[in-house]
Amino acid sequence: VSGASRGIGEAIARLLAGFGAHVICTSRKIEGCEAVAATIRAEGGSAEAHAVHVGDPAAIEALFAKLDAAGRTVDVLVNNAAANPYFGPAIDMTLDAYEKTVEVNLRGYFWTTVQAAKRMQGRGGAIVNIASVNAQRAAPGQLVYSMTKAGIVNMTEGFAKELAPMGVRVNAVLPGLTDTKFASALTGNPKILEMMLRMIPLGRVAQPDEIAPAVLFLCTPASSYLTGAALPVDGGYLA
Repeated sequence: VSGASRGIGEAIARLLAGFGAHVICTSRKIEGCEAVAATIRAEGGSAEAHAVHVGDPAAIEALFAKLDAAGRTVDVLVNNAAANPYFGPAIDMTLDAYEKTVEVNLRGYFWTTVQAAKRMQGRGGAIVNIASVNAQRAAPGQLVYSMTKAGIVNMTEGFAKELAPMGVRVNAVLPGLTDTKFASALTGNPKILEMMLRMIPLGRVAQPDEIAPAVLFLCTPASSYLTGAALPVDGGYLA
């Protein structure tokens, strides 16, 4: 589970561990991930933490090499880490901010999926990509972020078709507005929050532990005939 040090990633890691998975928690900073892994272990689960910047292909390769050396098989991959370094008009966005967003949200998901899929060959597995409702409705001030999330959905469909013969299922979850530090630029602005809540039929922001069960479902045999899907968990925003 990438981006597992907080928010949706932490909720996913803890829920998967609660259902018996040995969870590899990753994020850029080891401290946050180790805190999550320690909590999982304290609750009787199994987890370990690794520092991985998914914007760096070499770091992704190094992680999988470590898992290979430790005899760890990869049954489930959850691509959750994301970057959104800029909020504002696209015409004012720097190229550096653009590249960081694309490197993490697209290239990072792609290369992590390639590494996991190679190891799932012959055994099968499940890959879940965390996209966003922005994949279907681009948001003002978030053009490039929205664009990358749309790319993740298309990537999910492409990998689903290519990996199905290997017994590997690939699906996406599209969270709506969720109460995380990552979304604080939206949830922390009263005017923006009020505007967005008017567009959400359930009339409230999601909690991370309301997103995680959709990921759990897509990782288990309960979704054995589901691949290439994009599942919104958005309080009705896309309805």
